[in-house]
Amino acid sequence: MTDQALATTRPAKPAEPWRQRLIRSLLYGRNVDRAAKARARVGFAVLAFALVYAIIAGRLVMFAIGADSHNSARTGSRDAIATARPDIVDRNGEVLATDVKSPSLFGEPRRIIDKDEAIELLTATLPDLDTSEVRERLSSRKGFVWLKREITSKQQQAIHRLGIPGIGFLRENKRVYPTGASVAHLIGLVNIDNQGIAGMEKWLDNNGLADLHRAGFATDRLQRPVELSIDLRVEHALRDELMKAKEKYKAKAASGLVSNVKTGEIVALVSLPDFDPNNPKEAHDPDRINRLTTGVFEMGSTFKALTLAMALDSGKANLNTLYDGRGAMKYGKFTIHDTHPVGRSITLSEVFTFSSNVGAAKIALGQGVEAHKAFLKKLGQLDRLRTELPESTSPIVPKRWGELNTITIAFGHGMAVAPLQAVMGINAVVNGGYLIPPTFLKRSEEEARAIGKKVLKTETSDKMRYLMRLNAEIGTAKKADVKGYYIGGKTGTSEKVVNGRYSKKQVLNSFTAIFPADNPQYQLLIMLDEPKALPETHGFITSGWNTVPTGGKVIARIGPLLGVEPRFDLPTADRLILATSRTTQ
Repeated sequence: MTDQALATTRPAKPAEPWRQRLIRSLLYGRNVDRAAKARARVGFAVLAFALVYAIIAGRLVMFAIGADSHNSARTGSRDAIATARPDIVDRNGEVLATDVKSPSLFGEPRRIIDKDEAIELLTATLPDLDTSEVRERLSSRKGFVWLKREITSKQQQAIHRLGIPGIGFLRENKRVYPTGASVAHLIGLVNIDNQGIAGMEKWLDNNGLADLHRAGFATDRLQRPVELSIDLRVEHALRDELMKAKEKYKAKAASGLVSNVKTGEIVALVSLPDFDPNNPKEAHDPDRINRLTTGVFEMGSTFKALTLAMALDSGKANLNTLYDGRGAMKYGKFTIHDTHPVGRSITLSEVFTFSSNVGAAKIALGQGVEAHKAFLKKLGQLDRLRTELPESTSPIVPKRWGELNTITIAFGHGMAVAPLQAVMGINAVVNGGYLIPPTFLKRSEEEARAIGKKVLKTETSDKMRYLMRLNAEIGTAKKADVKGYYIGGKTGTSEKVVNGRYSKKQVLNSFTAIFPADNPQYQLLIMLDEPKALPETHGFITSGWNTVPTGGKVIARIGPLLGVEPRFDLPTADRLILATSRTTQ
């Protein structure tokens, strides 16, 4: 068969679809040989493999970045919620509380290869770790567990050298208190998550800090320090003298505070025994409460200042009004005695200087039960006192208030208040008659007057300052009369209730002092719980023998710190205070 014939019998080659022709022309162009096609195919395969590997590499990078951001978010969240707190400083900028960075140990149970070995190595390095607790945590299916919070840098280095997979560290803020126990009851403390649980630390959380934490805005060093009214220098002096007095008189407890009578600022506050907030376990001791705000006590004869102020302010009595003080006062089956009976009628001024229970009782009865209750309520003594400190207690007030209650409350028995509450009332008595809520934050006199309430006449305040100064000149407060500071004061000795009866051997003593008495700037309160008699006190345990001299020592130390300049050769109270009062009226 000829070639022509074969050609005619061979089937015709099918026409190439137009799509393939288009693709082939786009890929290879027209009239390209097989070698060129092969090279193009190899290049296309290489490009495809490169694209696949690029996608894989990109995903790995995304996973890595995602894990880091997750960890950083966890760390940042913990710093914001549990750790970042503003510094707390005193009125002069001295740091009372601050944050420092501290490593904490954590584990990731899913990543730990040999848990028994990890537990053995960790407990050997940190002996205080509980083996069973660590085993329980590392045996869980969680991705993250705490093993020990707030470890030291040396412990961190030792654990790091072990090289245990799945064990790591997070830097947290740890709250530290550079002043130790000095301002413990005021500052309070935080828990392991740096959340305030007492004192001003808790106040911070209750007033917006916790909300800032949750929102992520309370970050390190972006918060302004919180300035308190406390003067750390005065605090140290007060605490030192109280510690000496507690030891000298073998008292169960001692406490004291210094208040600015014109602003209500608390300049110093000490309650012993106290605790070191850097060691939170001490704070759980029930004997270490803040007696000045949490405790309520019968304040004894210091309450007579309120009783006499009530009588003078009502206009029903004056400084020379006479009261029968010839003997004990009987009311039903009860008998009221004076510690220092004079056996004659005494003036209102002498009721104060002799600290007469009988005289105070008769003054209060002369006002009437309802007037007495209304006056004490006006001076803030019947309601719970609220300050920045969360720890406070309501006063103990008779449910049924009759004449007998008025008699005993007149000289400080039968009603218990927080000592800070009594200080607020005395401030109003001596500062011109303004009831100003106490504060632990800085406050100006203008701000204080704006929130203060006029509760007494100015002339009543003048007369009470005269009586308090007179008591330091000739009365029970003589042992506190530091030369140059023109002190005024009132003593109080409260018999404590033991087995349902008042005990003459177990007393709570108090002494409140103002200085200078002609223009008071500060009030000092000193309290000693169950002081013992000493040879130098001639067997007496009353306030004039222990809290009064302690108060004098405190004033001698804090007067210069507070900028109160001593003045000498001043006239007596009647010439300086009463004469000035008559001139200005």
